[in-house]
Amino acid sequence: MREQVKKKKSRWTSVLRPSWILLILFVIAFTYVSITVLSPWQLNKDDDIVERNHQLEAAFEEDPIPYQDVFDNGSLDADEEWKRVTLSGHYLNEDETLLRMRPVTSGPSYQSLVPFETTQGDVILINRGWIEAGPANAVPEDLESAPSGQVDLNGFARLGEAVHPNPPIERDGYTQVYSINAETITDVTGVDGLSTGFVQLSDDQPGGLNTIPLPSMDRGNHLSYGYQWIAFGILAPIGLGWFIYSEIRERRRAEKEQAELEALGTTDKDDNADAAGATEVTESTESTDASADNATATVASSPAEPEQSEEPVVTNTTTVASRRRRARYGDAHPDHYAKFNKRSQDRA
Repeated sequence: MREQVKKKKSRWTSVLRPSWILLILFVIAFTYVSITVLSPWQLNKDDDIVERNHQLEAAFEEDPIPYQDVFDNGSLDADEEWKRVTLSGHYLNEDETLLRMRPVTSGPSYQSLVPFETTQGDVILINRGWIEAGPANAVPEDLESAPSGQVDLNGFARLGEAVHPNPPIERDGYTQVYSINAETITDVTGVDGLSTGFVQLSDDQPGGLNTIPLPSMDRGNHLSYGYQWIAFGILAPIGLGWFIYSEIRERRRAEKEQAELEALGTTDKDDNADAAGATEVTESTESTDASADNATATVASSPAEPEQSEEPVVTNTTTVASRRRRARYGDAHPDHYAKFNKRSQDRA
């Protein structure tokens, strides 16, 4: 019983080595991150794309509406994004800023951001469109300013972006920013009451540049990626359990083979002991036969008795051992070590 408990403990001790412990911890961490971080990240991206596509479809199903129905004191709700709005007023060209190095098609470009004061007295930020950067990423000289008079505009309501870690810079005669953020633009222009959201101009609008293309309606592979991360998180512990089971099964088989080898070693010792006993018996028999021969010779030399001769019995040790082996194994003596040698060669 103690030997069984000791073997069981040694088996688990050999499995729970530092390398195995690290592997178990890695699998646990991988499963946790896959299911709680990576999968929700991809699934949320897919949800955002689906919601944006619905908003775009709804925007073109409805006619443009006044900006006051979408912008509430200059702020914009997320579910109101991409709605088409109309507004009347004039550009504040002296407060124009450029969105720096924002690629639109294939290369670096600039986007013109100009505050627009409406006839109702609100100040809405307008994204006029984009223009390709010049040599050495300089602002092109043919960048046209927006018209100075009163105009009517039509565009898409957009949410503002977060503050960029890089501060605004002054270059080529323009103030350049890295994100469309109302707070940053207010700091560099000094315009009060600037809306947090902005309007992205549609095609053929007064003061418009190259129109910024609408996002693709393709959902991409985010949904399948999310399910794949869930599958990876489930399969990782299953695979670890299979590896542990295989390791324990292999060790059990090795212990069984070792026990069989030890049993065969004990059997060979018993055969050697039997052979040694047979040798002793033979030697004793030969000694007895020699004594008997001497006694017979003495009696034969006596004139009172007739001469009698008897041949001694000779016992062969090899014959005795052969009989014992035949009684135990039959006519053929199997080689019990052959199968173990074959298994060792197969593993190698």
